[in-house]
Amino acid sequence: MDELSEMAVAERTAAPPPVHYVGFWARVFASLVDSIVVLFILVPVGLLLKLAGIGIAEGDPYAQTLVELMSAAIIVLFWVAKMATPGKIIIDAVIVDAQTFEKPGWQQYVGRYLAYFVSIIPLCLGLLWVGFDRRKQGWHDKLAGTVVVRRPASLPQTTI
Repeated sequence: MDELSEMAVAERTAAPPPVHYVGFWARVFASLVDSIVVLFILVPVGLLLKLAGIGIAEGDPYAQTLVELMSAAIIVLFWVAKMATPGKIIIDAVIVDAQTFEKPGWQQYVGRYLAYFVSIIPLCLGLLWVGFDRRKQGWHDKLAGTVVVRRPASLPQTTI
């Protein structure tokens, strides 16, 4: 057997690195941090819009939709850029593809965000599912094909 073949066999038989799924309470903490970060971004943006004469009037039926769209954009942009939100960065966690454990595509991230509504609507059961699932996946993770894991050593550290 030549050296190249031996290396290929060694790669196939090597044990995969251990995966540490991030559980319910760590993710709750990360979500609280994320809520604060999003608030700190949205409030100044809202003030700038108001100064520009584009203020959202109280009772405006489109106001909640605009806030939701801006929140979604912030979260998804963090996922695409860092594979994590600020809260997940603090707890050293990343969102990865459930099959390959590599960076998901932006389509998975958008799907994951939209799937939050599926997780939330039935009494937040899809979010609580993280506490009972063997891979710590919420329904949004299952629908998007993602898992939240502790950052593997193969991925570089991220800063906000």
